[in-house]
Amino acid sequence: MSLEQFKDRNVGTQNYFMVDIETYASTPMEKFKQVVRRTFNGELFVGLWVVLREMIKFDIHTVQYPKEKLPIGPRYRAVHEMQRLWESGTERCIGCGLCEKICISDCIRMDTRIDENSRKEVTEYTINLGRCIFCGYCAEVCPELAIVHGGRYENTSEQRAHYIDFEDMLTPIESAIAGKQKEYPGFGAVTPHEDERVKKTPLAY
Repeated sequence: MSLEQFKDRNVGTQNYFMVDIETYASTPMEKFKQVVRRTFNGELFVGLWVVLREMIKFDIHTVQYPKEKLPIGPRYRAVHEMQRLWESGTERCIGCGLCEKICISDCIRMDTRIDENSRKEVTEYTINLGRCIFCGYCAEVCPELAIVHGGRYENTSEQRAHYIDFEDMLTPIESAIAGKQKEYPGFGAVTPHEDERVKKTPLAY
């Protein structure tokens, strides 16, 4: 059926047909007859056969959580992760504050200072996961790819203080130095084969 046929609001030009719906049983005797008729027609046994057939297959679809977990797509927006540099193991965050400004739920707090080398460094960075709506704007706007959305979606806790623990989001320095940090762990990071997609800028505009 084409889209034009769906757009046609003229009921007279379309081939409608009435569905034969039996009248509803109103008296107890009619209801009893309806139950007997449906039972001997095999409707009940058809449903039982479907259940028995699935039981015989032994094809279990149940995931034994938390021992087993369903795979999550790489673009899934879960709990944030703060990335480090592979060479030095230092944090990628340069304290620009774009993630704090673009956050629509106002859950990111950042404090910076100027160090002895006249460079800005981040002294405190917190994300209140209790208020975060996981929109992904902070990961998209980050110029250094310092904050991404990882694959950890279990963020339940009995204490609100657990929702703003920065050390849980920061990649361990041992993993960063050893090269175990994945460059594309979640939403906001560089997509695979990104270098092949870059087009050369023309010399003259």
